[in-house]
Amino acid sequence: MKPLVSIIMGSTSDLPVMEKACKWLNEVKIPFEVNALSAHRTPEQVQEFAEQAAGRGVKVIIAGAGMAAALPGVIAASTTLPVIGVPISGMLDGLDALLSMVQMPPGIPVATVAVNGAQNAAVLAAQILALGDAEIAARVKAQKEGLAGKIVKANQDLAAVKYEFKTN
Repeated sequence: MKPLVSIIMGSTSDLPVMEKACKWLNEVKIPFEVNALSAHRTPEQVQEFAEQAAGRGVKVIIAGAGMAAALPGVIAASTTLPVIGVPISGMLDGLDALLSMVQMPPGIPVATVAVNGAQNAAVLAAQILALGDAEIAARVKAQKEGLAGKIVKANQDLAAVKYEFKTN
Protein backbone atom coordinates (compact mmCIF):
# COMPACT_ATOMS: atom_id res chain seq x y z
CA MET A 1 0.00 0.00 0.00
CA LYS A 2 1.46 3.34 -1.07
CA PRO A 3 0.57 6.58 0.71
CA LEU A 4 -1.68 9.03 -1.13
CA VAL A 5 -1.35 11.64 1.64
CA SER A 6 1.77 12.56 3.53
CA ILE A 7 1.38 14.10 6.97
CA ILE A 8 4.43 16.03 8.08
CA MET A 9 4.98 17.77 11.39
CA GLY A 10 7.84 19.83 12.74
CA SER A 11 8.32 17.53 15.72
CA THR A 12 6.47 14.80 17.59
CA SER A 13 5.21 17.44 20.04
CA ASP A 14 2.76 18.30 17.21
CA LEU A 15 1.32 14.77 17.18
CA PRO A 16 -1.63 15.46 19.52
CA VAL A 17 -2.95 17.91 16.90
CA MET A 18 -1.89 16.06 13.76
CA GLU A 19 -3.22 12.67 14.88
CA LYS A 20 -6.72 13.99 14.17
CA ALA A 21 -5.78 13.95 10.48
CA CYS A 22 -4.36 10.45 10.86
CA LYS A 23 -7.51 9.14 12.50
CA TRP A 24 -9.82 10.72 9.91
CA LEU A 25 -7.82 9.40 6.93
CA ASN A 26 -7.67 5.97 8.55
CA GLU A 27 -11.45 6.02 9.08
CA VAL A 28 -12.10 6.73 5.38
CA LYS A 29 -9.45 4.20 4.31
CA ILE A 30 -7.04 6.58 2.58
CA PRO A 31 -3.41 5.38 2.78
CA PHE A 32 -1.11 7.92 4.42
CA GLU A 33 2.31 8.25 5.96
CA VAL A 34 3.43 10.32 8.96
CA ASN A 35 6.86 11.83 9.47
CA ALA A 36 8.57 14.55 11.47
CA LEU A 37 10.73 16.97 9.51
CA SER A 38 11.95 20.39 10.56
CA ALA A 39 12.34 23.28 8.13
CA HIS A 40 15.00 24.71 10.45
CA ARG A 41 16.74 21.62 11.86
CA THR A 42 16.63 19.30 8.83
CA PRO A 43 16.25 21.61 5.81
CA GLU A 44 18.01 19.25 3.38
CA GLN A 45 15.71 16.36 4.34
CA VAL A 46 12.65 18.60 3.93
CA GLN A 47 13.70 19.59 0.43
CA GLU A 48 14.53 15.99 -0.49
CA PHE A 49 11.15 14.83 0.85
CA ALA A 50 9.27 17.52 -1.09
CA GLU A 51 11.12 16.82 -4.34
CA GLN A 52 10.55 13.04 -4.11
CA ALA A 53 6.98 12.88 -2.74
CA ALA A 54 5.18 12.88 -6.10
CA GLY A 55 7.49 10.19 -7.45
CA ARG A 56 6.53 7.96 -4.52
CA GLY A 57 2.82 8.32 -5.34
CA VAL A 58 1.91 10.97 -2.76
CA LYS A 59 -0.88 13.21 -4.10
CA VAL A 60 -1.39 15.70 -1.23
CA ILE A 61 0.83 16.88 1.63
CA ILE A 62 -0.49 18.03 5.01
CA ALA A 63 2.14 19.96 6.94
CA GLY A 64 1.61 21.06 10.53
CA ALA A 65 3.83 23.56 12.26
CA GLY A 66 3.77 26.04 15.08
CA MET A 67 5.60 29.26 15.93
CA ALA A 68 7.57 30.34 12.84
CA ALA A 69 5.67 27.65 10.88
CA ALA A 70 8.00 27.62 7.89
CA LEU A 71 7.51 23.91 7.15
CA PRO A 72 4.46 24.09 4.83
CA GLY A 73 5.95 26.93 2.79
CA VAL A 74 9.34 25.29 2.46
CA ILE A 75 7.65 22.10 1.26
CA ALA A 76 5.42 24.04 -1.16
CA ALA A 77 8.48 25.75 -2.63
CA SER A 78 9.94 22.38 -3.64
CA THR A 79 6.92 20.47 -4.99
CA THR A 80 4.02 20.86 -7.39
CA LEU A 81 1.76 18.82 -5.09
CA PRO A 82 -0.96 20.61 -3.13
CA VAL A 83 0.22 21.48 0.37
CA ILE A 84 -2.27 22.00 3.18
CA GLY A 85 -0.91 23.85 6.19
CA VAL A 86 -2.10 23.25 9.74
CA PRO A 87 -1.06 26.11 12.03
CA ILE A 88 -0.43 24.67 15.48
CA SER A 89 -1.10 26.68 18.59
CA GLY A 90 2.01 27.52 20.53
CA MET A 91 3.07 31.09 20.92
CA LEU A 92 0.35 33.71 20.46
CA ASP A 93 -2.35 30.99 20.42
CA GLY A 94 -1.30 29.96 16.93
CA LEU A 95 -1.76 33.39 15.32
CA ASP A 96 1.96 33.52 14.47
CA ALA A 97 1.76 30.14 12.71
CA LEU A 98 -1.46 31.06 10.92
CA LEU A 99 -0.05 34.32 9.58
CA SER A 100 3.13 32.67 8.34
CA MET A 101 1.07 30.19 6.30
CA VAL A 102 -1.47 32.57 4.79
CA GLN A 103 1.12 35.14 3.72
CA MET A 104 3.01 33.02 1.21
CA PRO A 105 4.58 34.78 -1.77
CA PRO A 106 2.90 34.59 -5.20
CA GLY A 107 3.43 31.22 -6.87
CA ILE A 108 4.00 29.28 -3.63
CA PRO A 109 0.48 28.58 -2.28
CA VAL A 110 -0.24 26.80 0.97
CA ALA A 111 -3.91 25.99 1.53
CA THR A 112 -4.41 26.68 5.23
CA VAL A 113 -7.00 25.42 7.67
CA ALA A 114 -7.86 26.73 11.14
CA VAL A 115 -5.40 26.70 14.01
CA ASN A 116 -5.15 23.07 15.17
CA GLY A 117 -7.52 22.11 12.31
CA ALA A 118 -5.78 18.87 11.31
CA GLN A 119 -9.05 16.99 10.78
CA ASN A 120 -10.22 19.60 8.27
CA ALA A 121 -6.84 19.29 6.54
CA ALA A 122 -7.53 15.57 6.14
CA VAL A 123 -11.02 16.26 4.80
CA LEU A 124 -9.64 18.77 2.30
CA ALA A 125 -6.94 16.31 1.21
CA ALA A 126 -9.62 13.64 0.69
CA GLN A 127 -11.76 16.06 -1.32
CA ILE A 128 -8.77 16.80 -3.55
CA LEU A 129 -8.18 13.07 -4.04
CA ALA A 130 -11.90 12.54 -4.68
CA LEU A 131 -11.68 14.63 -7.84
CA GLY A 132 -10.07 11.64 -9.55
CA ASP A 133 -11.33 8.73 -7.46
CA ALA A 134 -15.03 7.83 -7.25
CA GLU A 135 -14.50 5.44 -4.32
CA ILE A 136 -12.86 8.13 -2.20
CA ALA A 137 -15.58 10.57 -3.26
CA ALA A 138 -18.24 8.15 -2.00
CA ARG A 139 -16.48 7.71 1.35
CA VAL A 140 -16.10 11.48 1.80
CA LYS A 141 -19.77 11.95 0.94
CA ALA A 142 -20.77 9.32 3.51
CA GLN A 143 -18.65 11.03 6.17
CA LYS A 144 -20.28 14.39 5.45
CA GLU A 145 -23.75 12.87 5.54
CA GLY A 146 -22.90 11.42 8.94
CA LEU A 147 -22.35 14.93 10.28
CA ALA A 148 -26.07 15.65 10.03
CA GLY A 149 -26.79 12.75 12.37
CA LYS A 150 -24.71 14.42 15.09
CA ILE A 151 -26.91 17.51 14.97
CA VAL A 152 -30.12 15.45 15.00
CA LYS A 153 -28.83 13.65 18.12
CA ALA A 154 -27.81 16.94 19.72
CA ASN A 155 -31.33 18.30 19.26
CA GLN A 156 -32.82 15.15 20.74
CA ASP A 157 -30.54 15.53 23.76
CA LEU A 158 -31.44 19.22 24.08
CA ALA A 159 -35.16 18.40 23.94
CA ALA A 160 -34.71 16.27 27.05
CA VAL A 161 -33.21 19.20 29.00
CA LYS A 162 -35.94 20.81 31.10
CA TYR A 163 -36.13 24.37 32.40
CA GLU A 164 -39.13 26.10 33.90
CA PHE A 165 -39.31 28.70 31.14
CA LYS A 166 -37.96 26.64 28.23
CA THR A 167 -40.56 26.47 25.48
CA ASN A 168 -39.32 23.57 23.36
